[in-house]
Amino acid sequence: MIVESFDADATARSADALAAILKDAVNGGASVGFLPPLGDAEGTAYWREVADAVRAGTRVLLVAREPDGGLVGTAQLDLPGKPNARHRAEVTKVMVLARARRRGAGRALMLALEAHARPLGRTTLVLDTRQGDPSEKLYVSVGWRPAGVIPRYAESAGGALHGSAFYYRLVD
Repeated sequence: MIVESFDADATARSADALAAILKDAVNGGASVGFLPPLGDAEGTAYWREVADAVRAGTRVLLVAREPDGGLVGTAQLDLPGKPNARHRAEVTKVMVLARARRRGAGRALMLALEAHARPLGRTTLVLDTRQGDPSEKLYVSVGWRPAGVIPRYAESAGGALHGSAFYYRLVD
């Protein structure tokens, strides 16, 4: 698996492939802030927002590619700019196409996020995920620690409210 950082222009050029990853995740039931069915326009609009944030320097976008060059996953670091928050970042939208899961893309993205955070001075990383999702095993396996669960935090497509598990990682 090849992991690379995308600048704003690469994000814009790859909007269709990135939207396909988002759509695959959302329509497959992932809790990534959207509800299914995710429309093409909504997915494309989201990636335009990401490109703007990357351009502004408030976000890092990493992508995972297969050896043939096809995009199979994404992960992001949101970089708060407030004076008391410049040491931390939030990991968001860790997504891997269903057909590419269990082949190391998620692990590679998580490790690459840490590697990108260090030179930016981001030593406290946080993330949340729906409680009980398989992603929790991935996060623990790469050294993330549970901070707690907030019940009834995220709504699913069927209207049920699920707890969100919060994790942190301190990087040197």
